[in-house]
Amino acid sequence: MGADLLLLAQQTQPAVDRLDVPWWIWAATLGGLALLLLLDLVIVDRKPHEVTTAEAAKWVTFYVACAIMFGLGVWFFGDAHFAIEYFTGYITEYSLSVDNLFIFMVIMSSFAVPSIHQHRVLLIGILLALVMRGLFIAVGAALIAQFVWIFFIFGAFLIWTAVSMVRKKNDDEEYHENAVVRWVRKVFPVTDDYHGAKSSVRINGKRYLTPMFVVIVAIGSADLLFAVDSIPAIFGITQDPFLVFAANAFALMGLRQLYFLLGGLVDKLVYLSVGLAVILGFIGIKLILHAFHEYHLVPEWLEITNWMSLSVIVVVLAITTWASLAKSKKDAESQEEEAAENA
Repeated sequence: MGADLLLLAQQTQPAVDRLDVPWWIWAATLGGLALLLLLDLVIVDRKPHEVTTAEAAKWVTFYVACAIMFGLGVWFFGDAHFAIEYFTGYITEYSLSVDNLFIFMVIMSSFAVPSIHQHRVLLIGILLALVMRGLFIAVGAALIAQFVWIFFIFGAFLIWTAVSMVRKKNDDEEYHENAVVRWVRKVFPVTDDYHGAKSSVRINGKRYLTPMFVVIVAIGSADLLFAVDSIPAIFGITQDPFLVFAANAFALMGLRQLYFLLGGLVDKLVYLSVGLAVILGFIGIKLILHAFHEYHLVPEWLEITNWMSLSVIVVVLAITTWASLAKSKKDAESQEEEAAENA
């Protein structure tokens, strides 16, 4: 009887698929990411200025190239299986980040952030979010390593999120200060005007926070809320903490320049939320099937492979982007025709 219980316990332990990453690889990766951030800070943010489209395009290309080089390194020095997991996770995280750009734009507009300081706000806010996401990833990895049923919770949550995204896609998008931002305003005095890039100033012997500090908190806390969706999603693709962190880090680091590159184009991606909902729902189903597979309740062939995941995500994003741009073009032509008729 005891042997049977032991066998059942072993069968219901999660089959964690992880790279054997030594500490020095972690240290080298963190050091490389810190170097990239320092490079960005020194070159781009040394003199506050309005980031042009051409400049943003160069930096987006640079960060995407860095992400690809990292994935190729995983392929050559690790295994193709883990490289596919990384690339799938990176594409998923980057896609979810594009949807978040609209909220960032609303926050920037709501706080009337000067264009020359927007890059610094994004840099500091996303850096804080990266640290907090690291904590989320550590907790998620620990839960997955111990409990099979956590896949059911993650999967159900992603499916619920997907349904919610479709239902509210036509709702009025307006920024409402979250609890963290309201707490900062309640506890600390905040000036009405910006004081350059300063986060705090001393006026008449009293220390005040500036709107620059508040908007950084707003960006960082908003991205932390986005992590509630994205972290379970990427754990549905790979359970390796190293790959999860790397995919999140590269997606976040390229997000700042993508903000300036896309600009008004985000408004034209009218079907992006629908596409992301499909992706989240698909990953949620994959997680639930994986949990059933761990309990030996479904056949082997029913497991969704990494290549299938990557293919579905790329195809959905391609169709979503094409349909969105086609609709935006059609709407623009209709508006021009109406304007010509009314003229």
